[in-house]
Amino acid sequence: MKYAELPEFQAWPLEKKVGRAVEWIGKGFEVSRHRQAIAFSGGKDSTVLADLILRFFPDERPLCIFGNTGVEYPESLRFAREFGRSRFGDRFVEARPAKLERDGLKYKAQRETLLWLESEGRLSEVLKDDGKLKSTETLEDAATPDMWADFRARNLVWRKGTTMNYWWCVDQYGFPILGKSACKLDAHRINIDCFLKYSASVSEKPELLEYYDLLRQVKISQHCCKLLKKEPSEREQAAHDVDVVFKGLMAAESRSRMTSYCTRGELFQGRHRDHLPKTDPFWHCNPLGIWTDDDIWEYIHRFNVPYSSLYERTWTDRAGNVKKVKRNGCFGCATGIAFADNQMAVLRQIEPRIWGRLMRGGMAEQLQALRIARANGQLSIMDLYDAQSLIDIRPCVFDSVDDLILTDRVPLEYDAEDETGG
Repeated sequence: MKYAELPEFQAWPLEKKVGRAVEWIGKGFEVSRHRQAIAFSGGKDSTVLADLILRFFPDERPLCIFGNTGVEYPESLRFAREFGRSRFGDRFVEARPAKLERDGLKYKAQRETLLWLESEGRLSEVLKDDGKLKSTETLEDAATPDMWADFRARNLVWRKGTTMNYWWCVDQYGFPILGKSACKLDAHRINIDCFLKYSASVSEKPELLEYYDLLRQVKISQHCCKLLKKEPSEREQAAHDVDVVFKGLMAAESRSRMTSYCTRGELFQGRHRDHLPKTDPFWHCNPLGIWTDDDIWEYIHRFNVPYSSLYERTWTDRAGNVKKVKRNGCFGCATGIAFADNQMAVLRQIEPRIWGRLMRGGMAEQLQALRIARANGQLSIMDLYDAQSLIDIRPCVFDSVDDLILTDRVPLEYDAEDETGG
């Protein structure tokens, strides 16, 4: 579909959009040679998608895969389970993050090990010729038994069998602050540290030097989305021989989703999955591509579709207007922090205890470091107090971090695949 055509399709009445969605859902079932699944979040969009499939394709038997990230709003988690189990029965699958297969060091212990190797003149044992870390495991294996015992005594070890949850992810990679433009390097933080400090391949390009300087000061990453959502869902898809996944994505949600829809359409082949024969493609179906939020709510009310009570909770924006929550999402996500009335600002009002745990668990320090790093020498309240003291100041300085939107055009010279070597 051409970009210029999208507004025309989005202006269609609901009946016509339902007809188009049903048509593409049918095509999704037609191309399937194995099994189909609905990517279910417990949010309104995927709930409408599930209802469409159940309503118009009662003889089909798709799975309903709910990605339980561990950072779901209580209302979303409760609704997802109730809806999924009541509507899909034993076809409701709850995807969860994987567990550690070996003991691993927390980031602080990894840093101490790296500095010890540096002081001993033994960095060549863990670094490649170009200064990049061979692998996180290589570094951890270089720590002596006495060091491991000390790390265990100081609670600096992630034990085998520990779920790789949100807190493991932010320790090993960083907090999900700002968008993909600021979190391009998808590697363990200790790997990025080595790259920035020791690698000979770091360029002299001004835009890259500025970007790398930010990374030296702030520990941020979007790896949690991959770890908590994408990978668990794909494991369940592989376990159940899925070759078509239905998603409730809409072009109206973001620029990236609009681009994806306009270039790929409602049904397209994704990368091949190893659990399928080489001749069988894996398909993505986005039948709600031309829908908007208004369409979703019209459908919900017209067909009396249940939805999460999270959408009935209210909060107050900067202008004093009372609004309802629009999206469920992961409550630990701060990717929109550079914008007013972002998800963290909403979380502070509707779930202050959860917000407080996130801030006191390290997010406040990273937000403070981010604002200071981008302050261009201008003093602010961030420079006068430590991060923990700032948490209780009102109006809240962590509700947004303005003027921190980074360009997507920054080229990178670090290959995330490097960390798998060694």
